[in-house]
Amino acid sequence: MTADLDLRALKVIIYDCDGVLIDSSLANQAFYNHILGHFGLAPLSPEQWAYVKPLAAPDALTWLFQGTPWLAAAQQYEKKMDNTSFLPLIRLEPGIRKTLAWLRPHYRLAIATNRGKSLIPVLRHFGLADFFDFTVSSLEVKHPKPHPECLHFVLRHFDLPPPQACYLGDSDLDREVSARAGVIFGAYRNPALKAAFHLEKHSDLRRLLQEA
Repeated sequence: MTADLDLRALKVIIYDCDGVLIDSSLANQAFYNHILGHFGLAPLSPEQWAYVKPLAAPDALTWLFQGTPWLAAAQQYEKKMDNTSFLPLIRLEPGIRKTLAWLRPHYRLAIATNRGKSLIPVLRHFGLADFFDFTVSSLEVKHPKPHPECLHFVLRHFDLPPPQACYLGDSDLDREVSARAGVIFGAYRNPALKAAFHLEKHSDLRRLLQEA
């Protein structure tokens, strides 16, 4: 934690979804491999997965299908897909439910994510929807992360200045969007990221806030 960090003014805590609330690596890889396979392309390589992991699906597909004649068809196919078959591959991050239950009476809670149409089904599947006051998926913005529009959307909704908001993410994309929006960035299980504070587990956030 940075020495000059003061969390006492914090009013809203904004979560990324994938990699923070949930472990969706297997599900997301299966999702993209299904689309690639539908068009006769090879499954994701480790390098491809590393690149598309934090992206919104349309941006990921644009990159994966660059140089092929199937980009437009792949985009349309994704829009019509039923994502529920991938839900069993998703796991809830340990301790998140207990942490959200503790935070709920004290802070406004929000989500800002590049996940699209599957965000609400995922939250309902895990019984998390009622913990959050506001959610912003890639469908609600013109420009997904790393553009700060999603965080601006949350700040406007709660009528709060950036210093009263904190964004919890696990990638450099999340660090960048936080910096561009001017909000505090907390890194989850990624000590290599430059952040105001780092969380190894979700319960660490409660400790930090109680000590503030």
